[in-house]
Amino acid sequence: MRLLVLGGTHHVGRAVVEAALAHGDEVTTLTRGVSGHAVAGVDARHADRRDPASVKAALGTDTWDAVIDTWSYEPSVVRDSARLLDGRVPHYTYISSRSVYTWPPALGLDETAPVVDADPDSTDADDYAAAKRGAELALERDFGGGTILARAGLVLGPYEVVGRLPWWLNRIAAGGRVPAPGPHTRPLQYVDGRDLAEWSLHAGRNGITGAFNTVSSPGHTTIGALLEECVAVTGSDAELVWLTPEAVEAAGVSGWTDLPIWVPPTGELAGLHDCDVSAAQAAGLRCRPMAETVADTWAWLQREGTPTPPTNRAGEIGLSAEQEQRLLASA
Repeated sequence: MRLLVLGGTHHVGRAVVEAALAHGDEVTTLTRGVSGHAVAGVDARHADRRDPASVKAALGTDTWDAVIDTWSYEPSVVRDSARLLDGRVPHYTYISSRSVYTWPPALGLDETAPVVDADPDSTDADDYAAAKRGAELALERDFGGGTILARAGLVLGPYEVVGRLPWWLNRIAAGGRVPAPGPHTRPLQYVDGRDLAEWSLHAGRNGITGAFNTVSSPGHTTIGALLEECVAVTGSDAELVWLTPEAVEAAGVSGWTDLPIWVPPTGELAGLHDCDVSAAQAAGLRCRPMAETVADTWAWLQREGTPTPPTNRAGEIGLSAEQEQRLLASA
């Protein structure tokens, strides 16, 4: 397959490129060429996607069998790419987000759930949910071929630039008493970026179309199993100090950002780990065991170090020293 990846040097894009090369695909990437990790073996082209003329010059008149786009900012950028590639690529996969659903996400929601209002021509990148939904709308309007809207949830694994699993691994590796949000059996739902990459390639090869919640089944693992695996792979002497959701709330600490990955089992964040993924699974999505994701992420951090997030859109990830002390004092 001749594949065009818009992006391709970090996070899901890098995973896509590596998976495609492993399958023997001919891969072209389009990036600015100023950040991320270049992957050997690709036809690397450079342009600022906010400059349509630059993109047009970089891509020339070439054609591809499929395109995978990881853009997360102004919807107008995806609009311009959709118009440029219409008729030159039969299948366009857009790595979207479950954030397109109206807040708070209902437990068990599927792809028919209400979505946020958005403008496909918007040049506003500040509202993540509207940016992702606007890009979806641009594809639906301006690309005439088959499209996939891959609504990913929490993306973990090697190359994760947001830093959620890296934060836990680094904190646990440092040892000592580590606040652990419970209950121990709290189910988690996420996708390894490499599994999302494999599924996106599968979709392109097979002409699959539509919107899909592309994460694991709810309860693919638990917070207890995940954090204990972090202890095991780092070889740390860390002691996990388990706290109830009530104790976390009383300490003024939040899930998702202060305590990455975890969210309480009730309240408006609960749906982040509970959506219907039956459509994606029927379309071939398979998720690897949690232990493999944790071990491979730690190995990647040892090889390349902890990356700096490209933006602060996700906020400050992890506990401050003062927050950690408050939690430990409440245990």
